[in-house]
Amino acid sequence: MTPSRWLEVRVRSASVPADVLVEALLELGGRAVWEEDGWQVTHLADPGDLVEGRALKRFVEGRFTDGDGGNVQVSTRWQKQGDWSELWRRGLDARRLTDRLVVTPTWIRPDVGPGDLVIVLDPGVAFGTAEHGTTRGCLRILDAVVRHGDRILDVGAGSGILSIAAALMGAGAVEAVEMDQWAVDAALDNVKVNGVGDRVTVRAHRVSADDLAHGPPRDGVIANLETGLLRPLLAGLADAVRPGGWLLLSGILAHEWPGIREEVVALGMAHDRLDEDGEWCSGLFRRPPVPS
Repeated sequence: MTPSRWLEVRVRSASVPADVLVEALLELGGRAVWEEDGWQVTHLADPGDLVEGRALKRFVEGRFTDGDGGNVQVSTRWQKQGDWSELWRRGLDARRLTDRLVVTPTWIRPDVGPGDLVIVLDPGVAFGTAEHGTTRGCLRILDAVVRHGDRILDVGAGSGILSIAAALMGAGAVEAVEMDQWAVDAALDNVKVNGVGDRVTVRAHRVSADDLAHGPPRDGVIANLETGLLRPLLAGLADAVRPGGWLLLSGILAHEWPGIREEVVALGMAHDRLDEDGEWCSGLFRRPPVPS
């Protein structure tokens, strides 16, 4: 059952690395984590057994005490479930991301023409709308690289928007993997609304590099994740790509991009292209084909 309210938790620190804060938020029970103006942000389902006010704040702060006594700032606030849709409705309109790709909420009828691909996606607690630079970057790259019949893996699928887009672009089979059950539920609804249930499967699972390395090779692999989550998976993500296939990475801030690119190239992948959207980077890599 969807909670009636969510606890928004924001943390930042000058001494604790961002990836440590991200992992702590996830261990706390957080949903997808993103960076906003220097804060790591997530949402927790209503922890109803906790007391409002100072006791709640002390509970959250207690999970972020580092051994050196470093200063970790914590900010919390409640958000009602119903507020999500109302908040996102304000100013939200259909977006044309490429010459043929349009993303729209259900209450908008976009101006589309023959050959346009339309993704219908309402805002909600699952990360993944065309309002975020990482999602937009991924969609633009996908529109250039997905080929008919491709077998694709989408790691950290969130709302399912990238899996849906890949299916509409011609992919034959897309597996969307997401560790958050509420996001899985949202993705299943979105897959159904967009009529791609015959090509997109959604699975609740927290993947590891080992899982990825021992799974079937794919024509394309997508991972739009915060860098703290992305980096430990890089070797497995690269191993999951068949020779001649591609790897699309996003959720990477501009100052983090050179390091991520270097690590992926060291795994035997060739950097193909970069999409920059504000402070966010989305990058495409290709695994060289087997020599004939």
